[in-house]
Amino acid sequence: MIHLQWLDRNPEAPFPSLDKALTEPNGLLAAGGDLSVTRLLNAYRHGIFPWYNEGEPILWWSPDPRCILFPEKIKISRSLKKTIKKKNFTVKLDTAFTDVIHACAGPRKHQPGTWITNDIYDAYYALHQLGYAHSIECWQNNELVGGLYGIAIGQIFFGESMFSKVPDASKIALVYLCQYLTEHHFKIIDSQVHTHHLESMGAEMVPRDLFISIVKEYVNQNDNPGKWTIE
Repeated sequence: MIHLQWLDRNPEAPFPSLDKALTEPNGLLAAGGDLSVTRLLNAYRHGIFPWYNEGEPILWWSPDPRCILFPEKIKISRSLKKTIKKKNFTVKLDTAFTDVIHACAGPRKHQPGTWITNDIYDAYYALHQLGYAHSIECWQNNELVGGLYGIAIGQIFFGESMFSKVPDASKIALVYLCQYLTEHHFKIIDSQVHTHHLESMGAEMVPRDLFISIVKEYVNQNDNPGKWTIE
């Protein structure tokens, strides 16, 4: 039987110690609480994120190992470089956050539902309005064809979800995100869990203790929330 700490409604209440996280399912730490801005920022600052399905209580996770990407180490394949050089796409920042998150919530192969519920949308839109949540958008012929969104706190970017309507669109968004983060001295992208797609672009698995040490060192440095723009 799984025994989890149930969080109360006080958004400032601390999370359990990460050594309480389960190994199966990997990283499940707590349940309940809310998705207030205060609780979400506290969660991310401690390497914790929400992930649950419609109809479930809010579930909080901190898996071990953790999938991260150092922005300066992104791998760009030869074919992707050719696509970028053709300049058939335009990349923008924070101009269509709501469209990006709705697209990320859309149906996907082998996934009958979505974890991006209305409550998740409302919570991350609130973070966007405060300058913490950001979208990287890939446009083609004035149509949004790919992108991603996530949370920037200090010098850490916590990636949440990405989508692509045409080949390479989400990859191009990630490439430009890494360029932006490198230029602004971000240290890592938290990719949360492993995917072959992210691994092919340079993401790697590291022990949770190492991930947390990086977060603790950089999450409060240069923490200036606000709208992002292409420079």
